[in-house]
Amino acid sequence: MGSTSDWETMRHAAETLDALGVVYETQVVSAHRTPQRLYDYATTAADRGLKVVIAGAGGAAHLPGMAASMTHLPVLGVPVESKALKGMDSLLSIVQMPGGIPVGTLAIGKPGAINAGLLAAAILATSDDALAERLKAWRAAQTASVATDPI
Repeated sequence: MGSTSDWETMRHAAETLDALGVVYETQVVSAHRTPQRLYDYATTAADRGLKVVIAGAGGAAHLPGMAASMTHLPVLGVPVESKALKGMDSLLSIVQMPGGIPVGTLAIGKPGAINAGLLAAAILATSDDALAERLKAWRAAQTASVATDPI
């Protein structure tokens, strides 16, 4: 995430990954304030064993795109809600990547973070049968939790 304040949003991705038994790391990496840290993080991500990167950022939200430009790994961008524009600035910054540097962009805020965790798990599950079963069970439990009666 680009800032410690982004944790309020990004913790939902972490909680989703926890629920699915997916090991992950968290780190504050600002595209603007810690560019060398971003470079080091992104260029070594695959060598460190990462398979997917979830990058949350607000405002100008350059973190997901810059990370994607420095790794071949899939990068999922979570627009963090900003005070000035309620996350629309973040969303537009992340989703408007030039052709050739893809970032999978999720919804603004908590729903986007949850879905980033689920999408990362789904990507990983393509080569992890046990995770695929946990993901299926999670989705079945979600379906079962929906009431059929509005009362």
